[in-house]
Formats: sequence, structure tokens, C-alpha cells
Amino acid sequence: MAMYLSVPLKKTYDVDFVKPLRSFIQNTFSSAEPDDYNTALSEFNKLRNLMITKSVDKHESALEVLYRYYDQLVAIENKLPITENQIRVQFKWKDAFDVGSFLSGKRSLAIASGAYEKVCMLFNIAALQSQIASIQNSDSDEGLKTAAKYFQQSCGIYGHLKDIVMSHVQQDPTPDLNPDTVSALSSLMLAQGQEAFYRKATNDKMKDAMIAKLAYQTSELYADAMKLMQLASIRELWPKDWISTVAMKQAAFHAMAEYYQSQVSAQAKNYGEEISRLQHANELLVASQTRGGTTFGFRNELAKVQRGLEAARKDNDFIYHEKVPEVKNLPPIGKAAIAKPLLPTAPFSKNFQDLFGKLVPLPVHEALIAFENRKALIANTEIGRLREATQLMNGVLSSLNLPAAIEDLSGQSVPQSVIEKGDQLKQCGGLDYINKLMSDLPELLQRNREILDECNRQLDDEEKSDNQLREQFKERWTRTKSEVLTKPMREEGQKYGTILNNAIQADKIVHEKYEKHKNAISILSKPTAEMEKALPSASPGAALQNSPVVQELRKNMEGVETLKAERDVVETELKDAKFDMTSKFMRALAEEGLINEESISNEELDRVFAPLRMQVSDSIHRQETLLALIQNANTDFCNAKSSNQSAASRESMLKDLASGFDMYMELKGNLEEGTKFYNDLTPLLVRLQSKISDFCFARKTEKDELMSDLQKQIANTPTQAPPTTPKYQGGPGTSSAPVPATRTAPPRPPPPTIPTSTPTSNSFNQPPSNASAPPASSAPPSHPPPSYPGQPPQQNYAPGSYGAGWNAPYPQQPGGGYPMPAMPAGYNSYNPYMSYPQQGPPPSQGGYSYPQQQGYPQQQGYPQQQQGYPQNNYPQGGYPAPPYPNQQNQQWR
Repeated sequence: MAMYLSVPLKKTYDVDFVKPLRSFIQNTFSSAEPDDYNTALSEFNKLRNLMITKSVDKHESALEVLYRYYDQLVAIENKLPITENQIRVQFKWKDAFDVGSFLSGKRSLAIASGAYEKVCMLFNIAALQSQIASIQNSDSDEGLKTAAKYFQQSCGIYGHLKDIVMSHVQQDPTPDLNPDTVSALSSLMLAQGQEAFYRKATNDKMKDAMIAKLAYQTSELYADAMKLMQLASIRELWPKDWISTVAMKQAAFHAMAEYYQSQVSAQAKNYGEEISRLQHANELLVASQTRGGTTFGFRNELAKVQRGLEAARKDNDFIYHEKVPEVKNLPPIGKAAIAKPLLPTAPFSKNFQDLFGKLVPLPVHEALIAFENRKALIANTEIGRLREATQLMNGVLSSLNLPAAIEDLSGQSVPQSVIEKGDQLKQCGGLDYINKLMSDLPELLQRNREILDECNRQLDDEEKSDNQLREQFKERWTRTKSEVLTKPMREEGQKYGTILNNAIQADKIVHEKYEKHKNAISILSKPTAEMEKALPSASPGAALQNSPVVQELRKNMEGVETLKAERDVVETELKDAKFDMTSKFMRALAEEGLINEESISNEELDRVFAPLRMQVSDSIHRQETLLALIQNANTDFCNAKSSNQSAASRESMLKDLASGFDMYMELKGNLEEGTKFYNDLTPLLVRLQSKISDFCFARKTEKDELMSDLQKQIANTPTQAPPTTPKYQGGPGTSSAPVPATRTAPPRPPPPTIPTSTPTSNSFNQPPSNASAPPASSAPPSHPPPSYPGQPPQQNYAPGSYGAGWNAPYPQQPGGGYPMPAMPAGYNSYNPYMSYPQQGPPPSQGGYSYPQQQGYPQQQGYPQQQQGYPQNNYPQGGYPAPPYPNQQNQQWR
């Protein structure tokens, strides 16, 4: 069975998609109802959890789950962008090759980026493909086809990752995502895919020449993989047997190429070439066996090559007697590159269905918003032209007191037009309704202002906190600056602030108009009888009722009403114009990869609005002609009518009432639009506040995690080395004895029994009995401390490590110890600070006798401290042991 290498999976942690995605849908897609996507959000969350669970299954059904989740990530990429400053979902992934060994660099990485999640998913898809391919039965045709397919797909994915990983992650990735790492994995997967084709060819008993080329190409691919895997930056990343396995396979497949080519040579009766290739194949397989060790999987092939070589040599020696050429003189075998990288194509899953299919991509959504703005601008411009012309016409008619002047020829009753205006005004709510709208506006404005101020406060607090921590931790505070992430939100807040300021100015103008016409509106709000009492009486001549000039004015007034009715229809058409721009923008995005919104929008708007624009211009032109006729007829009417002071006062009042009615309708429209504006602005500001709150909460969570990591890092970072110990404390360079520790010394072994006769050897590794003893000296000797049971022998001793210092290295004895130097006659090795009377000359054999100490009984340990020796905080009843040789220049602390 073939032995393939499979890539381990990256491990990840659970995340919650529901809340952040739902919040983004609610705040961004104003036409979408968030509750309609509860099922989709829940399914998406379950799909990721299922991906984590199923990843451990080396089966194609598990691969299908990974495909579906990755396809869904791709599908929502343009609809629900998961980034630091939009939908903030933090994905944490561990290094796939992290098995607890130390390696420089990060072994896990957490980023709030959907692109990072896609990269990690592609890595795991390729890894699972390699695992599924590695467990296929290499003896079956179907198993080899499956293995070849998945190895090639895995190769293509890793090759794709090499090109995109740095642009998608945008910071130092974990070692497994390093471009060098994924490039090496791509090369390894391609080599294993070629190996699968080679094994299928051998199972199918294809021609030897083709198998030889397949094997040689396999060897070349393994050689390429081995070079990439041995790069210094990633060499320590791989499992311990990977490089040896790849090296083993490289030599083994080269050997198999030589073996099958030798069969071709034998068929061509080139027996010398056959032997040369078999010899080379044998050498390569032996080298492969050496490289692979226990992982060597070509034992059957080695035996086959050796049998073939033995038979070929025997035949050549007895029959053919051909000269065996050198390997370097053999013709090249050639290559057959069958395995190719299979590039990933989306969607991976054949049964994929987008859970958020109703949502349009953000570029389309943004294009639709831009189109709606363009449409609203054109519609409002044309409607504004109509309303401005109508207001001008109403103003002219009011100044002429038309049509009331031609209806009030009797001078006593209220003109019918005034009664109709009063009735219409009362139906709209009258003065009370206007007062209510006026009183509601400040409250609505204040509510929106408070929400906007709260948004700015949260952003300021978050940025202030981030700046403080950045100043505190300097370069260790690695997360993105707040001012970068909050820039779009601040710009949106500034936009809303400008809108509110403009609205305040408009409200002020409306209030001024209201105060100017409040009296006329109040009269029109009264019953007809009270309006008649409020009007001054006049007695103009009744002879003008059927005069031609009056008839002409009445005809012109009918033209005015017709013009107004036409304008109402045009205004409705401008407001209700329908466009199907979603399909046009989607088509442009699919065909060109981007949307030229301005060109597409202008073309469609011109098609629909051009006729309406012509109607508006025609209506304004007709109005100019009609007003000229009315003014001329009204001049004749005024000249024909006998005027008096009462008539002038009544006419002035009627003009005020007509202006008051027109202003009421204008104020009513303005105030209703203002109320609607503030009410519509409130949810937008609430969405902005929700977005900012979610952002600040996510940043706080990220801040807490980062601070926790930094605190652990700071706590685990060793402090600076302590200052050099002064000489009076026993520091380096002093010749005084080490300052004893205040702590209790460790237990000491009992002293050895001192022999009464001269020993030939002792526990202090003295020289053998035939060695001459060094002469005694009156000066204090330099000597190593005695050896203790269980203490390893040391070779070099540094000055100042024991007593007054000894620094001469002693030659190591065959037994592993060191020779004992000459001691003073009264020297006591167990208490070098006490002297005893000399007991006589040392033996000539080089040993030393240690007489029984007078007056000091033998004890299980060290002698008691004698009077006169400084206490120095030594443990009661004992003396400090001299330092071991491997504790040179150290203080007892």
C-alpha cells in the first residue's frame, strides 16, 4: 500500500453569527425585515459549527460540509462584509502544525475578517482532501483515481493560497499559512498526485517506457518538494518524518524509473545498459532505504531490482559479454507529467443554495441607493419648479384678490371661494393642527440630537481609551487604530449633523411664516358666520356682475384651476415613477465585475423623466401667458369698479385670507414633511448608534483579550540580570570564603570511615599507591574540594570557588576521579577551618593517614562548631559544606 503524507487540519473556535449579521441587515438594508432572515442566520451559524465537528471525519461527506460553508462565505462576501469596521466577527485559528513544540512566531491568530476565514477554510479543504486521498486503497483502480483527483485539487488550492494569503490576511500569518509553507505543500501534493498516476500505471501493466517516464517525473516532483520543504524558514515546521519520507521517495522513484527503463533496454537487447541501470537502481534504493529508515516502503521493489541485477549479470557474463556503460553516459529517460494543479472553482458544492439570496450584493445595494438619490434629486427639482410656479401664481392672484374680487360684487356675504378655502382648511385640522405640529418639532429635533451626541460620545470614549493604551504599551499594542476604523462612522455622524443643522434653519423659516399669517389662518378656521363678521362691509356696483371683463376674469380663473390640476398629476407621476434597476445593476456586476452606476442611472432616468420634464416646462410657460391675461383683465375690472375706503379695506382682508390659506397649505406640507423627516431620521440614527455600540463592545472585548495576553507576556518576561555582587559579599574576584546562606543547608552524607592504614585509593579519588606524594608546603595549598558520594567528576575549577581559591585543573584519572593534592599535616577534610597537630610524615606511597581526632568523638555528620569560629548564621550544630566544583563562583543565598 502506498504511503502518502496528509496535511493536518487547522483548529478553530466557535463564533456567533446571528447577532452581528442581524444587526447589520437591520442597519444597512432598510427595505429588508430582519425577522425574515432569522432562519437563514440560524442555519448559517449551525453550518459553521457542523464544519468544525465534521472536519475530523476523513470522508467525502465531511468535505461536502466544508464546501457548503466556504461557498456561503463567498456568497455573502459582497452582501454581508465581515470586517473590523462593518460586521465584526473575530475568527481565531490555530497553526495546523502546532503540536506544542517551540517555534518562533505566532501559533494562533485571531482577526475580524471574512477574508481570513476564507483563507483558513481553503487550507482545511485542501488538508481534508489530502487526508481523504491518503487513505484510498492503492490496489484498486477507483481508489487511485480518487487519490489522484484530491491530491491535484489540494495542490491547486495551496497554489492559490500562495498568491492570495498575504493580501487577504494583511499581517504576519501563522507559520502554516506562510507563502513558503503553502508553496511547499502544493509541490508535495502534486508529487503525490503523480505518484497515484504511477501506481495506476503499474496496476494497469502499461508499457515499461511509459511507467519509467511517470516514475522519473514523480522523482523530479519529490525533489522539488524536498527543496521547498528544507527552506530555513519552514524546515522545523514539518512533522519529524516528513522530510525523510520525501527524500526516501525521491530516490526510490528515481530507482524505479531506472528499473523500468532497464526493462526497455533488455527488450532492445542493450544488455550493458540494462545492467548499468539496474546497478544504479539498486544504489538508489539502498540510499532510499538509508534515508527512510523505518518508513522505507520499497522493500519488494528492492528485492525485485536485486534479483533482476543478479540475473542480468549472470546472462551477460556467460552469454553476451557486453560492456557496462557508466550511468552518466546513459541516454535520458524522459518525463511524463500527468498530474496537474486543479484550480478551485466556486461554488465547490454542486447542491449549494445561498441562504441570503434575497439580499443584493453591497455594490448593487450602494448603486441602488445612489440611483434613488439621483431619482429623488430630479423628481424634487421638477416638483420644486412646479410648486414654485404655483406659489408665484397664487401670490399674484392674492395680490389681485382673485377670484374673491369677482365673487364679492355685492360687498356683504363671504365670497364662495373664501368659504371653500375655509372648509378645506378646517378639514385639514385648522389652526390647532398647525400649532400641534409646531410644538412637536422641537421635541423630535431634541430626540435626534441626543442620539447623535451619544454616538459621538461613544466614539470619543473608545478612541480615547485606545490612544491611552497605545501610549502605555507602545509597539506591543498591535491592533488597528480607532481613528482608522471609526472614520466611516464619524463621517456618517457628521452627515447627519449637517442635516440636522439645515433642518433647524428650515424650521426657523417656517416659524416666521407662521407668525406672519397666523391671524388670517385663525379667521379661516372659524365658522362662516364668524368669518362674515370679521370681513369689512362694502357696496360696490352690482352692474359689473355680467360685464365682459368679469366674464374674462372668470374664464382665466378656470384656466388657473385646470393648470393646478395638471400639475398635481405631473407631480404624482414624478413621485411614483417606477424603475427596475436591481436586475440592470446585477447584470452589470456579473458581466463586468463592477457597476458604472452613473452611466446606467442617467440613461434610465432620462428615459423616464424626459417627457415629464417637458410637461413641467410647458406648464410654466402656459402660466406666464395666463398671468399676463389675468393682470390685463384685472386692470380693466378695477377701473370699471367704483372704489371707496370700505371696499379697499374689505379687499385687503380678502387678499390676506387668500394668502393665509395658501400659506396654511404650504406650512402644513412643510411641517408634515419636517415631522416625517425627523421620524425617519430617528431609526437611521438608532441604527448608527447600534452599529457604534456593537463596534465599541467588540473593541472592548478585543481590548480585554489583548490586555490579558500582554499581562501574561509581561509577567512571563524575565527581568534584567541582578547587579554584580560586591566583593565584601563574596562576589567574583574576592579571595575570601563564600558568604554562607541563611537558609538551612541541604543534608550532607555521613563522612567516610578513616582507615588506620595507608589506603591505596579512597573516595577522594587519590592517585594509586605507586604514585609519589607531592611534597608538603608551608603555604596554603590550592586544592579542589573533596568529592562526595554521587557527585559527578569535574574537570576545571575556577578561582574563588572554595576557600582561598584553587584554580589548577587536575588530570582526570582512569576511574573518573581526580588525584588528591598534598594537604598540610594537620588538615581536616571535613572541617578545613580547624587544624590538628601534625601526626607524622605522610606515607611514601602518596596516600595520607587521618588519625583519630583527640577529644572529638565520631558523629554521624560534621563536627560541632568550635568556639572562636564566627557564627555567620550557619545552621545550628553544623558548618556549611564547601561548594561543589560545578557551583563555581556562586553565592550561597
